Formats: sequence, C-alpha cells, structure tokens
Amino acid sequence: MLLDTVLGWFSMDMGIDLGTCTTLVCVRDKGIVLNEPSVVAVRKGTNTILSNGEAVGLVAREMLGKTPGSISAIRPLKDGVISDFEITEKMLSYFIRKVHGRGGLVRPRVVIAVPSGITAVERRAVIDSAERAGARRVYLVDEPMAAGIGAGLPISDPTASMIVDIGGGTTEVAIISLADIATSESIRIGGDDMDEGVINHLKKTYNLLIGEARAEKVKIQIGSAAPMDEELTMEVAGRDTISGLPRKIVITSEEIRESLRDPIATIIETVTQTLEKAEPELAADLIDNGIHLCGGGSLLRGMDTILANATGLKVETVEDPLSSVARGTSVYLENLELFKDTMDHSEYGWE
Repeated sequence: MLLDTVLGWFSMDMGIDLGTCTTLVCVRDKGIVLNEPSVVAVRKGTNTILSNGEAVGLVAREMLGKTPGSISAIRPLKDGVISDFEITEKMLSYFIRKVHGRGGLVRPRVVIAVPSGITAVERRAVIDSAERAGARRVYLVDEPMAAGIGAGLPISDPTASMIVDIGGGTTEVAIISLADIATSESIRIGGDDMDEGVINHLKKTYNLLIGEARAEKVKIQIGSAAPMDEELTMEVAGRDTISGLPRKIVITSEEIRESLRDPIATIIETVTQTLEKAEPELAADLIDNGIHLCGGGSLLRGMDTILANATGLKVETVEDPLSSVARGTSVYLENLELFKDTMDHSEYGWE
C-alpha cells in the first residue's frame, strides 16, 4: 500500500520483544531504546496503574513481593502469552508512548516477537492489545526466527541453523533453513520454573520462604547446570515457615543445581526431540554448524556444557543473548516491505 509506505516515513516504527520477564523495544536505525521488566503496579482489585499510569517496568519491579495490601505488582504475561489482557494493553501503551513520544505525528507500525507455539487466539490477543495500545499496524514474527536473525545466523542459506532460546516463560527450539522454520518445539518452561525450583527447595529443606526476586538472585549468583570447578556458597534470608520470623541461612551451589534439575532436563529433552524430527540432511549440517543458545536462561553457568554432552554437538552462546530477539525484530522492521506478506498481521488471515 502506497499510503502505508508514505506514512512509514513519518512514524517511528518499532520492534518489540514482548517477554514474560522483560520487554525490549528497538527502533529502526537506533537499535534497542528500551529494556524494562514486564511488570505493572496497580491498585488492588482494580486495573488502575499507580503514579498516574507511570508505575510500569523498572518502577513496578522494585515493588514485586514488597507491596502493601492496597497495591498489586502484576506480571501480565505468563508462559510467554497474555494472561491479563487489559494490563498488557496498558503496559504496551506505556512502552510505545515512552519510545514514540506523546507527539508522534503518525501512529507506529509495530513488529512483535511471539512464541512459535502459541495458538491463533493467543496471536489475535497480542495483535488486539498492540492496536489498542496505539499501533497503526501490527506484525507478528516467531521468536526463533527473530532470535536467529538477531544472532546473525545464516538463516536464509540452504543449511541448518539451530537456535535454543531459553526465556523466562518459554523455551523455543528451532532448526531454520532457507529463511523458514524446518522443525521446532515450544515449551512453557523457562527461567521462571528454575526460580520456582529454588523456592520449593528452600521451603522443603530449610522451611524457609523466599520471594521470586530473591530466588532469581540465588540462581544468577550460584546456580549452574553442570558441576563447577569451584563450588560456591551464598547467604539467603527469608521467612521461617514454622516460627514465622525472619531467618538467614547459607546454601551451596550443589543443592541449587539439584533444585534446577527438572526444568533443565525438560529443556534438554525438547532439544533432543527437535533433533530427532530433523531431516537427515539438516541433521548432518548441524555437525558443523552446532547449536546456538540465546535468551536469559542461556546465561546459566554450564548450560552450554550440559547441552553439548546431551547432543554431542558443539554449543555456543550467541553474542548478547538477552537482546537477540529484539535485534531480530529490528531487521524485520528494516525489511518490512519485503517480509510483511509472510507475517501474521492485523489485516492478514483474521477476517
């Protein structure tokens, strides 16, 4: 559409990696301009965002687990999909406004990365949310494709590129060739499940209750997927479930590794299942090309080692694994005229 192209010259089109834990926004020619937690603080029992609609992202994350009875800090996405439609819309609206500026001449076109395993209804929910939040037109791209492009893999070549994107709510595993996904698996397991494993371990073993933010800190500081040369210890404070009083204990990296075992085993199983489904020629390519890890979960110590041991392939973590999906959406933005017919969007296949 000629009109759309002309409007594109005046609008600040943006790519959004709408994650369970973090939302990243990038703008054409500017790179990543926003990186904030997917958290919103509202008045309890309502959908009214605090601080005149500004308690979103970093401000709201500080409140997670520490809110008084009258305030709720909400993460509106669960397992990579929208669990609270209205709050997601408000959160997107805040991020779009923050990036686009209140005085944008023309509403932006928006490319959003979504998990490859979500349903048509869930895709429609993302499009509706973004349109109501102020987007002129919305295009959806599958996360593994965006991650592969953002990581600089040769995805349009006739050779296999394998990407394992471990996010907060989902893990995406895909083998890509000739600019399309040849085979993929998407599971609703990710960093959040690892945090949950830490919380459950401390509760069961020490009768100590800790919050999600502290569990994530434990995972980052001493968590690992494979044995380490030098095991670590850490002090952690929480509430005693028996006496109800605050208490501090010392934990080791070995026990935290044990508490992370289930979600990591599920991720490994998903990777091997995807490899089993690959065409023989693509599987052969992976001997040379290996597996590329991205997403926050790829930063867990030893994740590459344990995947390499399970598959026999070389595994490497991409450069800047947290932003590869967002960088991929910006490539889609730059080539929107080229790609738009291949993407789900607000006027495509829904009527």
